[in-house]
Amino acid sequence: MADLNSLRAQYEKYKSAGASLNMERGQPADANFDLSLPILSEVDASNYMTDNGVDIRNYPGGVLGLKEAREIFCEQLSVAPDEVIISNNSSLDLMGRMFSWALLKGVLGSAQGWVNQSPKLIVTVPGYDRHFTLAKALGFELLSVPMTANGPDMDAVEALVSNDTSVKGIYFVPTYSNPTGDSLSADTARRLVSIPTAASDFTIFADDAYSVHHLVDNPEPAANLLQLAKDAGTENRVLLFGSTSKVTFASGGLGLAGMCEANINFWSSALNTQTIGPNKAEQWRHVLFLRKYPGGLKGLMSDHAKILKPKFDCVQDVLNTELGNLGVASWTVPRGGYFVSLDTALPVASRVVELAKEAGLALTPTGATYPDGVDPENRNIRLAPTRPPLEEVQQAMELVACCIKLASAEYEAAA
Repeated sequence: MADLNSLRAQYEKYKSAGASLNMERGQPADANFDLSLPILSEVDASNYMTDNGVDIRNYPGGVLGLKEAREIFCEQLSVAPDEVIISNNSSLDLMGRMFSWALLKGVLGSAQGWVNQSPKLIVTVPGYDRHFTLAKALGFELLSVPMTANGPDMDAVEALVSNDTSVKGIYFVPTYSNPTGDSLSADTARRLVSIPTAASDFTIFADDAYSVHHLVDNPEPAANLLQLAKDAGTENRVLLFGSTSKVTFASGGLGLAGMCEANINFWSSALNTQTIGPNKAEQWRHVLFLRKYPGGLKGLMSDHAKILKPKFDCVQDVLNTELGNLGVASWTVPRGGYFVSLDTALPVASRVVELAKEAGLALTPTGATYPDGVDPENRNIRLAPTRPPLEEVQQAMELVACCIKLASAEYEAAA
């Protein structure tokens, strides 16, 4: 690695360029949104009746969603059509409603609501900041366990759930986890659905937000949590979530919740007290659009991958070229999802983010991937290459590499 003065000079060149780059949030690019533009004109005055005779202008239709939509989007959660609820944008809204109900009334099998039981949720780290924000805002105490290459660290999970009745669930992303890109293995999934818990109503809240967001042509099938739970006789334990936020439009998509029949009955009854039904016009637009799209949902996701994969390849190319032999950082090589997780070898992540900001690049704030916004080791940086054009991803990653080298050299010089 170059000496400190050379690195500072290199950084000043980047800084003087006056860049305005952003890799902070995992948003789709305009090119991804453009794939779904026809959805805007799918429903008009001639086709507001569904195949099953539901008038999308009126109340009837039920809280479970249109039958036609359930038949399409059950695939996204690997469940049967009668095991999915289709709701409004987004999955976070569905999760918030179900967490709130659990606090007030409990889940299927609860003797009482959780709110007076000092409820705790296990979360994986590094993880998704919106999960932490939602759960903390509702009053859950968060217990962190490491996210491994195969899913949550099950030894850590077992230690937390075995004797504490206030540990009510685990909340994580099972496929292409945010931000690491790791996925739940079948062995870890079997252990999770079978693990003895002190709380009889322990629940797996699995936010499968990236279940169909592959970056490779032949992805390995993800572990089917619900089916494995059925095999273990614990299907009531599993609640799956997803959305079309990164499938069609982030602003006008559908929220999904997958579960066993008993949970469908329980949660549809609960949701029915809160709403007469979801936005059927939006669901019908999605149905008509995907019926016409070449290859349907899989075809659309394949076209998304063609846009996104070059950006992820660029991230890997720059990191390998600039940092590969220096020992200053390590990073994930995801096969899907929306992020790359990078760990600096030294506790300099906050300095890297600061340097990048001063040079015109916005990165995810340090600590966002941990509860309370505090990374105890100050090493993790979430990279989100999906929104910027490819040429800006290249510029941003070259700057990131420079900032990592400079921050590492500064740290060592001050030691």
